[in-house]
Amino acid sequence: MAGYRDLLRTPGVGRIIAAQLTARFPSGMTSLAILLHVEHITGQYAAAGLVLAAASIGQAAAGPVTSRWMGSWGMRRVLTLTMLVCAAALACMAFLVMPLGAYMVLGLLAGLSTPPVQAAVRTIYPKMVNSRQLTPLFSLDASLQEIIWILAPVVVTFVSTQISTVVGLALIVVILLGGGTWFILSPELGRVRIPRSRRRLGRVLARPPVLLATVTGLLLIGACAAVEAGVVATFSDGGVEAGLVLAVFSLGSLGGGLVSGTIRIGRWAMARRMAIVFVGLAVTTVSLDVWWIGGSLIVAGIGVAPAFAVISAMTTASVKFSDTAEAFGWVNTGQLIGAAAGSAVAGFLIDGYGPGGAYWTAVAFAAAGVAVSVLFVRGFPDLRFRDPSPLPDTEPVHTITS
Repeated sequence: MAGYRDLLRTPGVGRIIAAQLTARFPSGMTSLAILLHVEHITGQYAAAGLVLAAASIGQAAAGPVTSRWMGSWGMRRVLTLTMLVCAAALACMAFLVMPLGAYMVLGLLAGLSTPPVQAAVRTIYPKMVNSRQLTPLFSLDASLQEIIWILAPVVVTFVSTQISTVVGLALIVVILLGGGTWFILSPELGRVRIPRSRRRLGRVLARPPVLLATVTGLLLIGACAAVEAGVVATFSDGGVEAGLVLAVFSLGSLGGGLVSGTIRIGRWAMARRMAIVFVGLAVTTVSLDVWWIGGSLIVAGIGVAPAFAVISAMTTASVKFSDTAEAFGWVNTGQLIGAAAGSAVAGFLIDGYGPGGAYWTAVAFAAAGVAVSVLFVRGFPDLRFRDPSPLPDTEPVHTITS
């Protein structure tokens, strides 16, 4: 913990972490709020899953583009525009009663305009600390983001079930605008400028570590999204139990992330951490008892934040600084495709076979993540003895010879 204290004493680190966590807090609330709101209106989890899938597809399509825009237009302009459009779409979803197709269109728009806060902050990090502190910073970030998943599900579930699903969505709009404004006005955004990338859009995926980070993130988030849908379906009649169980899942992730911050990242790090997630999720299929699911999700959670730390570190270390934001945009796209797939598949299986189908969906995603990490282990960089900072931006220098 002493290393984390030293890290937080670095000028600006504590402030930017707090600001970006607040700006990203709605990400832990939106999917649950939409799920509860659309299911309340239509009476079908499959319909809610389709709206969630539309929102995730929108985010997936826009992620690399809006992240790349930050190098052309500046971080503050892109973040402000996307924040305002996203807030408007969620407000319309909350206050207007519409057919399912209209909800899907608004979900798509909200996804397309989701502010690229994660890509922005993880591009800024390498410019705020030295190379020795970068891997612990990614672990700390991955751990502290679990505060979002601990508090946000409890808050939005309580508000949506005990007050109104409309109020739940309205609360998200307020936090989105307030937290986004704080992050946008942070001094660090003015001090760091992302260079304009000289590569074509999508070229960063030619680097195996970026592609593997995208695929493993897709599978990991797909498992988590399926678990979220399963927990909500299992405890939908019990008040706050769903939020509390998801909070326990995040507590396991928080603890695992903090412990793993001092462990160097080798080629097998992702396989080991995904295996922990798989084992914990496999145990959830035994019983739908609240204590059993809560205990098994603690085990699964221990591997989640450490796996995200590996994804962040390997992405940063594999691209030039000018390509970092786009690379994280693609990684985020992979995760959102996973969220769409996990939510949609779990939603249909819940309607067809009950909540247990969602947990089996999560197990399948996690098993695929382990398989990818093992089969393609040579594509993962060994960061135990190398600088995890982005590669320098260089270009040919013309010389005159006589």
